[in-house]
Amino acid sequence: MTLKRPKNRRPLGANRLLALGFIALILLGTLLLCLPFASRSGRSAGLVPAMFTAASATCVTGLSLFDTWTQWSGFGQAVILCLIEIGGLGFMSVASLLVFVLRGRFGMRDSLVISQAMGEEDMSRIRHMQGFMLIGCILTELLGALVLSLRFLSKYGFGKAVQLGVFHSVSAFCNAGFDIFGFIAPGQSLITFYNDPIVLLTLSFLIVFGGLGFLVWEEVWRVRSFRKLSVYTRLVLFSTLALLGAGTVFFAFCEWNNPATMGGMNAGEKLLAAFFQSVTLRTAGFSGIDQAGLTEAGKAFSIFLMLIGGSSGSTAGGLKTVTFLVILLFLWSRMRGKAAIVVYKRTIPSQAVFNALTIFGIMIGVIFVGTVFLCCDSGLTLTEAMFESVSAIATVGLSLNVSPRLSTASRLLIILFMYFGRVGVLTISLGFLKDKNEPRYRYADTTILIG
Repeated sequence: MTLKRPKNRRPLGANRLLALGFIALILLGTLLLCLPFASRSGRSAGLVPAMFTAASATCVTGLSLFDTWTQWSGFGQAVILCLIEIGGLGFMSVASLLVFVLRGRFGMRDSLVISQAMGEEDMSRIRHMQGFMLIGCILTELLGALVLSLRFLSKYGFGKAVQLGVFHSVSAFCNAGFDIFGFIAPGQSLITFYNDPIVLLTLSFLIVFGGLGFLVWEEVWRVRSFRKLSVYTRLVLFSTLALLGAGTVFFAFCEWNNPATMGGMNAGEKLLAAFFQSVTLRTAGFSGIDQAGLTEAGKAFSIFLMLIGGSSGSTAGGLKTVTFLVILLFLWSRMRGKAAIVVYKRTIPSQAVFNALTIFGIMIGVIFVGTVFLCCDSGLTLTEAMFESVSAIATVGLSLNVSPRLSTASRLLIILFMYFGRVGVLTISLGFLKDKNEPRYRYADTTILIG
């Protein structure tokens, strides 16, 4: 007697495969980090702390309950690094390969899902983009690792220099924010390198390059002329430069004389610190200055930059630069009484505006719920709770040093936020690709008052 596969069983869609794949990766990381030899002390870190770390690494966030070097052994650090690499870069390629293996082909919906995740609209170029993405990522990470290793060589010796170079190159390019400098000053991240332009500028390059998006790389490399670039790529480049410049000026202005952050530095070190702060808030998560010591204006602007994040189809999270820019252009057009949004002699479709507003509204709603919950459950101030919530959902990883104070329930909420920030926003955007059947009828319009 042979069992027949039910004909009405629907194959696993690529969007579900991506979401379940991230869960499986987090659970595998949790299991490995729970092992006693994953901790430097030889004792298990516990289920929730291990899951928190695994989720943070897989979702390339960087929030942590412990100092990575102090808590985790070499094995544990290797597990974290693998989770960062797979979660930040390789998962789209691995997932697309799994779709092909399990189903024997790419369906139209699967191709749409993968193309959306990679930021590529032309489905015929998906495989080309995957190859370009993997080769570009590996070469960039190797270059970053080489520069950092050479910088650390004279201080720490060959083996330690290579370890530091590889770990931080991958962490920076994937916008993860994990560091293993705890042997110098536990919990200080990159604060001890405030006067080292080679380290900070190399990491800044890796962060920005990883946050631009794979489609932008490929197009800039192929076209090599700003005028011939697509509207999307030009918007990404413009918004990235504008946000980096504005962030640098703002933090230099607000924190210049703040003794808790930049007050004790010279002018060159202050400008470097301001620039790195502007870069790391784009979902990277390294601390070049003490985040808890920021002025209230500095904390507010940090929340704003974290929420925007990087670009679509990149290793970064957040609302995304072009999504934010589309919302601004929409508001500017409406305030001038214009219905159409025109940029670079092209009209942005109204559906793209609705999609941007939908994602923005959902993220703001989730952040509000998380902020209130953290205030009630863990006794955080409003600023601390909002900072932590935005950092988690935008997969940034910066904190006002409150992560270790979170209760178990709050830690589980932050895990969900990190997962939603990495997978949920993508899943929502994938919903825009579904076939939309026009209704057979519509109700009559009504009049309502707005404003």
